[in-house]
Amino acid sequence: MQKFYDECRQCPRECGAKRSCGKTAFCGEDISVRVASAGLHFGEEPPVTVFGGSGTIFFTGCTLRCSFCQNYQISQQGMGSAVSREDFVRMCLLLQEKGAENINLVTGSHHIPAIADFLCASKKAGLKIPVAWNSSAYESVESLELLSGLVDIWLPDLKTLNPIMSKTLFEAEDYPRVAKRAIRWMISNSPMDVREVACGGEKKEKMFSGTIIRHLFLPGRTDDTLMTLDWLKAHADGKACISLMSQYTPVPFEGSKSELDKRKDSLSAFQNRLVNGEEDKTLRSLIDGYEFEYLFYQDLSDDTSWLPDFRREQPFSNALAKPFWHWKKGFLF
Repeated sequence: MQKFYDECRQCPRECGAKRSCGKTAFCGEDISVRVASAGLHFGEEPPVTVFGGSGTIFFTGCTLRCSFCQNYQISQQGMGSAVSREDFVRMCLLLQEKGAENINLVTGSHHIPAIADFLCASKKAGLKIPVAWNSSAYESVESLELLSGLVDIWLPDLKTLNPIMSKTLFEAEDYPRVAKRAIRWMISNSPMDVREVACGGEKKEKMFSGTIIRHLFLPGRTDDTLMTLDWLKAHADGKACISLMSQYTPVPFEGSKSELDKRKDSLSAFQNRLVNGEEDKTLRSLIDGYEFEYLFYQDLSDDTSWLPDFRREQPFSNALAKPFWHWKKGFLF
């Protein structure tokens, strides 16, 4: 596994950082796998959350620098602590024991070789529930192939197909090309398997394998969303679920003056505000016209209490999550 970290080529940036020697790559990470939080999460799409919640594990670091990232504390500011293979296995088995519907690995693209190794160990130790890969889709197919047979459900973003926006907002002008290739691979390697399950007399749909492609509408950028929906209709309709999100929320960022100034400049590429009612109405009308076979559309809300703070043992609101592990405390019981 160490060879993957000697001169890192794991993500499309291929920065060549000698991570195995303690150097950090663009993602901000060396060879150590760091995690910020783990627990049950109830805010994912219904076939992922189902009854018991999704067993989320949030990794530190990221291959992108999204200027509006709600998880910026862990993706860009390094909150998290190193975990061993044994720690990871224990997290997975604990989440399974507590009723998680799946293990949901959030933003692990920069640690695919290590995570693949950890998953193999977890499955040998008794992990039976599906594994979900929750990512930006800014990852190479060659790296994703290391997860074949280990991941059942893919939860990629398709943030934009506009290279000017991706350069400005993510520091990745090639994001559209890379993400489309990665998503096509995910779809082809994980056929849809959604079944009805019952609990306490109630029935719900549960995803056992397949792909849910998420697109977050950025206020004032309707044309960019249309471009994305056009591609999804042509390449994903009937083969994956489409999840159109209207939850864009300005984040109360903290950081150095230079960091905040750079972020402010990047965010000027669109209207950094909540989605308004007129935009929501337009989006609903547009999405109906596409007639996607599998579609989720988020209800509009001005509630911002869901924004996470990973300094807390409970990063999310109590209604959204139940934490079992935190980067400052370890296991919470």
